[in-house]
Amino acid sequence: MATHSIPAPSTGWTSQAVARAKAEPAYAAFLMLWIGFIAIPLIMGLDKFFNVLTNWESYLAPWIENLSPFSAHGTMMVIGVIEIIAAIVMILRPRYAAFVVAIWLAGIIVNLLTYSGFYDVALRDFGLLVAALALAVLARTYTKPGLRHGGMK
Repeated sequence: MATHSIPAPSTGWTSQAVARAKAEPAYAAFLMLWIGFIAIPLIMGLDKFFNVLTNWESYLAPWIENLSPFSAHGTMMVIGVIEIIAAIVMILRPRYAAFVVAIWLAGIIVNLLTYSGFYDVALRDFGLLVAALALAVLARTYTKPGLRHGGMK
């Protein structure tokens, strides 16, 4: 008779997070938003350097390009660096980074609303802004306050 061993359940933080998400729908929503707001700025920030997803310079309002000391491409590379930093801060301190991302999205919306032809993208980004604010509200419950000792509960 063959015996089969069943592996012991993992006690790592990921399995604990999944178990908690199954038991607490609000925690699941927090995790989905948190992971999303790490991935989105990271991917879009990196793509500012490669223009694989789109030609990012075409989204830059002329008045912003005129204000910038850089070319449109250079400005988008600076924006890419800021988005990558936002993703890193989101990993470390989602409680605060969610507000930073919401403000960043508000700036993107202003850029898009002042440049004809991108109103649909501005509306989408407004939805992302609302989601970032929802993440900020949830993060008050699921993360500790403070910049030095803050982090996940």
